[in-house]
Amino acid sequence: MKILVVQDFLRSGGTERQSVLLASAFARAGHETTLVTFRPGGALQPAQAIDRLKIRSLQSRDTKLDWWAPGLIRRAKALAPDIVLCMGRMANCYGGSLQKALPQAAVISTLRTGKQLPWAFRRSLTLTRHIIANSRAAQEHLVQQHQIATDRISVVANALVFGPTDAAPNPADREQLREQHGAAPTDFILLCVAMFRPEKNQIALIEMAARLPAGFPAQLWLAGEGSALESCRERADELNLGDRIKFLGWHPDPRPFYRAADLAVHASKRESLSNFLIEAQAHGLPAVACTARGIDETFIDGESGHLLPQDDPEQFADTVRNVCQDRDQLQSLGERGRAHALAHFSADAQIKAHLDLFKKLSSLPPTA
Repeated sequence: MKILVVQDFLRSGGTERQSVLLASAFARAGHETTLVTFRPGGALQPAQAIDRLKIRSLQSRDTKLDWWAPGLIRRAKALAPDIVLCMGRMANCYGGSLQKALPQAAVISTLRTGKQLPWAFRRSLTLTRHIIANSRAAQEHLVQQHQIATDRISVVANALVFGPTDAAPNPADREQLREQHGAAPTDFILLCVAMFRPEKNQIALIEMAARLPAGFPAQLWLAGEGSALESCRERADELNLGDRIKFLGWHPDPRPFYRAADLAVHASKRESLSNFLIEAQAHGLPAVACTARGIDETFIDGESGHLLPQDDPEQFADTVRNVCQDRDQLQSLGERGRAHALAHFSADAQIKAHLDLFKKLSSLPPTA
């Protein structure tokens, strides 16, 4: 098959990581694959060449315009793909136009966000050949809010980008990283890995940390970058949490932080399926998270973590403290979470699900 993956920009977000992982996997499986981005560069631009994978940008220089895709239709026609996979909100806005220009191809919309969908995105949902939702909750949203027929939707979860490695973790590396950030061996490390955007709501985690008892041995580690970072730093300073909160910045591979942490915490208001919680569970971290679309599909409430209502930092803090009081409970929750994540979100299984769907769709008659 010839596969075209469309993404606006390879920033450091979860959807962008999925785009790179999937495009690379399709190419390694022997399919001629092109990853087209609107803007050039980005934190996730692959550093090494991969056979059968071409990466092309539509803008000759970075205009910082996520929506501008000059020559997209012309480039797509020249490639003549069998499958077009639209990733991210801006790319999905072009799905309908791509399907019209490529009637022989199966253009696939994707829903991987809890944000409000632009008009062009909503229109494309009705025009493309098929839709991939990354959670059952996202599928339900498409059916109830956008009146999409269920037979046009397939649920394929996010693939584990940063799953555990085969090599046994080195305890010395874990302790060294904790010590580097001023954590004592008995401290509990609460971790969140996510872009700093208002909807990711790291500010609620900071408010939660302020409510932990003064003598409770814990640090909150926040890894990522983004527009809301500075306001989070300011709030942490206002609450005098300098020693309790560590801003780790963006890291191309967050696995060392998963191995060093004790508990995954998440308060995002808008999601479809959280990459962070899946990865944290795969590394044996129990989760304490606020409810949002798809969050209850990333772990098992009561068995590998705890699902809480939004906007209750006091309950969040109490739950964190109660979970951490019993290290045997932490280990038990983590082991259950690891088994669940590896069983339901392995990269191999999700890649195969995409390719199986592509083969099925490419055998269908073209769109009228």
